[in-house]
Amino acid sequence: MTASRFPRRRLLSGLVAGMLALPLALGGCGGEESKDDGKVELSFFWWGAEARAQLTEQALALYTAKHPEVTFKKTWQANQGYFDKLATLTAGGDAPDIFQIDDNYLAEYATRNVTLDLAEYQKSGKLDTTKFPEGLLTYGTVDGKLAGLPFGENTQGLVYNQTKLEAAKVALPTTGQTWEQHIAWAKDAAAKTGVPGTMDPSADYKAFWVWLRQTGKELYNGKELGFTQADVQAWFELWKGARDAKATPTADVIHEGNATDVSKQLVVTGKALTSWVWANQMPELQKNTKDQLAVIAYPGDASKQWPRASMYFSVFRGSEHKDTAADVLNFLANDPEVGKILGTDRGLPSNTDIRADVAASTDNPSMKQTIEVVAELAKNFGPAPTVPPAGHSTVRSELIKAAEEAQYGRATPAQAAEKFFTAAQAAIKK
Repeated sequence: MTASRFPRRRLLSGLVAGMLALPLALGGCGGEESKDDGKVELSFFWWGAEARAQLTEQALALYTAKHPEVTFKKTWQANQGYFDKLATLTAGGDAPDIFQIDDNYLAEYATRNVTLDLAEYQKSGKLDTTKFPEGLLTYGTVDGKLAGLPFGENTQGLVYNQTKLEAAKVALPTTGQTWEQHIAWAKDAAAKTGVPGTMDPSADYKAFWVWLRQTGKELYNGKELGFTQADVQAWFELWKGARDAKATPTADVIHEGNATDVSKQLVVTGKALTSWVWANQMPELQKNTKDQLAVIAYPGDASKQWPRASMYFSVFRGSEHKDTAADVLNFLANDPEVGKILGTDRGLPSNTDIRADVAASTDNPSMKQTIEVVAELAKNFGPAPTVPPAGHSTVRSELIKAAEEAQYGRATPAQAAEKFFTAAQAAIKK
């Protein structure tokens, strides 16, 4: 079938949460019933750009070519509004048989019993995860259940503008620099290039999380916060010092960089020499600039980074075609032909054999570099944290709000920290 887009909607978060809380009708949902001729149609929902849509359609078409009795009702849309639509479908008992999800919402959907526990298929071998990094699987487990199949490995990456730095004869940043050393480097780089050395990541939850882990703490301890208000204040003060030293851009420019759109990252727009991203975004970043980019680990102890699932595929618990849906996931994750089709669009393939094949066959230098960097970092990965609890998406947005209050000077680091800590506690206790 030809892929279609759902119309975008802006729903109030309270309404979305309320709809998700509605009881799920577990029969007759998530796709058409098997027809008398034994054919099955599975509904499949994902977000992404046109390129991802085309690649996903090709992979699903390959499954149908090998399993003619199975066809797909394919629907996709841009990231914005995706989870509103998923919430609406779920509340109406019409969730897709298979849907894409990320760690912002995985625990929320799992604890509401929307997602099927895939552990049964994993144990039987029908869902082969033997080639998956252990930490990656951990990051798909919620309350002991495999709520989603990790569909791409990722980790934090500090992307820098190699062209501008080399032209100004500035030493390149290296993995292992402390946070203070990175800020001092950024100040020096700014003075020599006329471009702020680093984006201010104080609003970036993943940078905050890595920094916390390096101090022996976590963003979350189960369903509680894993840090104190004093930790937040210290984080905000670190970056106030960087702003005061002119190592970072001004608040208005930092605000631009706080956008999640890859095309607005400051290392691409030329408004900073580094941006704090997910490593698998490197190829997309490189597409948006003529300068040569490179990527390293975040400052501090790189072993505190972890194999993060860039996204997951989950099966609706109410699907009438659970076994077929699980087989589709197994095919998408482990078939070599599919691996060549999808490449690293959703991150480094979870199956390490498929990943090696992609690395060997790609002629994209940015993709090769990303795979090499993540592979190098993976040698020292520490244990993966637990999947963020329900309310994580709100915690992320509240960090941006509080950090920007400090960035614009409307609040002191202490005041901004208090605001964020209070809001974060409330978000995960709802």
